[in-house]
Amino acid sequence: MSGKADPRQAGEGTTSRTRLDRGRGALGPALELVHTGRAPTRAVLTAELGVTRATAGAVAAELEALGLIRVDARPGAAAGSQGRPSHRLEVAEDGPVALAAQVHADGFRAALVGLGGRIVATAPGCETVDADPAKVLGSVVEAGADLLRRTGRRCVGAGLAVPSAVAEPEGLALNPLHLAWPAGAPVREIFADCVRTAGITGPAFAANDVNLAALAEHRHGAGRGARDLLCVATGHRGVGGALVLDGRLHTGSSGLALEVGHLTVNPEGRPCHCGSRGCLDVEADPLALLTTAGRDPGPEVSLLQQAIDLLRHEYADPAVRTAAEALIDCLGLGLAGLVNILNPDRIILGGLHRTLLDTDPDRLRAVVADRSLWGRSGGVPILACTLDHNSLVGAAELAWQPVLDDPLTALT
Repeated sequence: MSGKADPRQAGEGTTSRTRLDRGRGALGPALELVHTGRAPTRAVLTAELGVTRATAGAVAAELEALGLIRVDARPGAAAGSQGRPSHRLEVAEDGPVALAAQVHADGFRAALVGLGGRIVATAPGCETVDADPAKVLGSVVEAGADLLRRTGRRCVGAGLAVPSAVAEPEGLALNPLHLAWPAGAPVREIFADCVRTAGITGPAFAANDVNLAALAEHRHGAGRGARDLLCVATGHRGVGGALVLDGRLHTGSSGLALEVGHLTVNPEGRPCHCGSRGCLDVEADPLALLTTAGRDPGPEVSLLQQAIDLLRHEYADPAVRTAAEALIDCLGLGLAGLVNILNPDRIILGGLHRTLLDTDPDRLRAVVADRSLWGRSGGVPILACTLDHNSLVGAAELAWQPVLDDPLTALT
């Protein structure tokens, strides 16, 4: 047998390499399309990228070789379809993960999140938040490191969600009002140090929890497909907001945009931690619902869970209904003001606000319509968030972003 290479095979290999070289710049956009579910097949990927079918195939094959996606070469034809069915594209179930961490007023939690926003593993949550941010972040990172050891997954980086505005570029938590942390704590630096100490590779990031919830919902949940998305949520304490413009999270000049919790909705209302009075932060959060309904918060479960349980199981009680209506009216007033200023094409609500929307959707939508400039004729769709752990998923999105930007550089 001759030792010479078959010129046809050599030509095919050269052609394949050329296609990949041409499509190398499309690796990131292609991965993002699969990651967000917008390219379920190679045919859709080809159309979205605007490349040839052969180049799309080379790009998909390279992403599969990196362990990021799976190409199903034997898909079933869809009912009623014509022609050869296209290969299906899915994120790799056993692929890399990002370490996601969240700290809130009632505890903290760590998770591993793969591409597609899929939570792979979670550590048991802790219900005590120390006044020392380094102690808390060290504990949550160690919980994440334990998950990585037990699952054996490769980690691309780590992201942290905190209930505070996070100033850029320093990564300082300026107003952790519902934590005992000092204002201006360098949370990103502390978090990055903890990540390195735990032996976790990859970059570390930190951002506001509602900003990250909005990012996750826009990519994987109720905000998917929106151009200008407004997210308002109340978690364990306080109210936060976020805005996605043209598909990108809007954080302002220094990361401090959309502090909607400090919109005044009741000038004669409760004193707020910020020094004002009647802010959404204190008029439309779980503690406000419980106290307005005449219920004393207990230590057994979080304030958020107590408020949700109250709405779900005791809404027939007149005191609970009246309290819920008061919160809905305050929330609707705040949302109407935001609609007048921002003109979003969709609003999504999270935390207790999601439950309020489920409880009395007509009242909330009516308040927003009546108070906004365009009235009912220009009504904005108001939807509930659909991801149960959207801040954790959003924290992971921070860590995944360098991979989405340039998979080859990030992973090789």
